[in-house]
This record gives sequence, structure tokens and C-alpha cells, in this order.
Amino acid sequence: MSTTPQSLLTIPGEALDYYLSQGYYRMHQNLFTCRFLPIDNTLYTVHWLRLVLSRVSYGPTQRRLLRLNERFAVVLRPFRLTEELEELYARYRASITFDAPETVEAFLQAGAANNAFSTGVVEIRDGQQLIAAGIFDSGARSIAGIMNFYDPAYRKYSLGKYLMLQKINHALRQQKAYYYPGYVVHDYPKFDYKLFADEAATEVFDCMQGRWLPFSWATVAVQSAAILADLPDDAQDEYELE
Repeated sequence: MSTTPQSLLTIPGEALDYYLSQGYYRMHQNLFTCRFLPIDNTLYTVHWLRLVLSRVSYGPTQRRLLRLNERFAVVLRPFRLTEELEELYARYRASITFDAPETVEAFLQAGAANNAFSTGVVEIRDGQQLIAAGIFDSGARSIAGIMNFYDPAYRKYSLGKYLMLQKINHALRQQKAYYYPGYVVHDYPKFDYKLFADEAATEVFDCMQGRWLPFSWATVAVQSAAILADLPDDAQDEYELE
């Protein structure tokens, strides 16, 4: 399911907050939501997450990562598409084993001339060299992490997770209430890194009841069973992700 703000040049911050709170997320210049992810002829259930920023407390693993990367410069600025970003993304994309859009422009704009979102970027630099970038959208009371990418030569520094922490730190400085990192998938651990910052401060959206609950894998399992039970018997064969 998606919604397109065709009559708006920009989405007001309060509107973005509302859609994020209902399990919607950015795709190109649209907002979408889904309940399923088809992988290898199996239909997995999707579970949207948010961190309650007032409850975030970093543990030893997070603090160690922050210390590890203290040598790098962190710069936050309004997003502007540059050759430097595209070149970094090209190096990153060449190193990964999963499907990803060909360019940053294809990921964010998909040919659109206008950016309807209030978008920022966290740049990580080693001296003058851009080694990682994390793009996010800001609402009035929340931010949403949209994409992270990094130079594969710096893989040992866990820069994807480091960017997540930097986005959270920025949201805390801005006195935001929530950080939305995307979703996890029941019984498919590829997306579990989105719990890295602070699982205890994370909530999961109950799409059947329209409410947020404290995250646990037991809660996700109950939600997954309810979502699948709501499908028609033949839907797994015919379902198409919108």
C-alpha cells in the first residue's frame, strides 16, 4: 500500500510523523507500507520498528563502537545529491551480495525533480575522504533512517551501525521523540541489525490493532501468526507486494 503526496511540494513534519506512526515509510518520493516480504517463494511477515529516544541507553557494544570511530570526522548537513555521494555508493554497491538500486538518485528520487521530504545526511570522513554516508528524513517529532552506505575498505569499522548511532545522537540533540529504522522480518535475520542501538528502547508496530508495543521476538511471533491467519487460504500463491 502506498500514498503519493502529489499536491505537495514538501510533506509537513507533522504529516510525516503521523504516517511513520502508522507503519508507513519512504520509498522514492512516496510513502508506503507493507505486511509481507516474498523471498525464495516464501512469504515472510514485516514488522515496523521505532526507538523511543527518551529510553535509549547505549550499552558496552555501542559505546565501544563510538570509541573505535572517534578518529573520524562526523558532519551533518542538508542532503544534496553529489558526485562524491554517488561514487561512494557505487563502491559500496559493488561490494554487496543483495539487490540494491543502481544509484542514490534511483533510491531517493527515481527521476523526480522535487524532494518532498526534509532530508539530511550524516557524512563520515577520514581526513578529507568521504568513507560513509547516512541519509535520513526529519519530521516534527521524529526522524526516519533511509539509507546507509560506506567504503568497503572500512568494513571493519561497522560504519552502517555507527551511522545509525549518529542519527540517533542527532535526533536526541534535536529533542525528537522517535527514531524509525525500518522493519525486521519474522524468521529472517538479515534485518535484525536494526535492533542494534537499543533493543530495550525499541517498539514494534501491531498493524492489526494499530498500536505500538514493546519489542520482543515473542511479540513479533504472535503478530506474524495473526497477520498470516488474516490471509485468504490461497493468498500465499497469489499475493503481490504493492
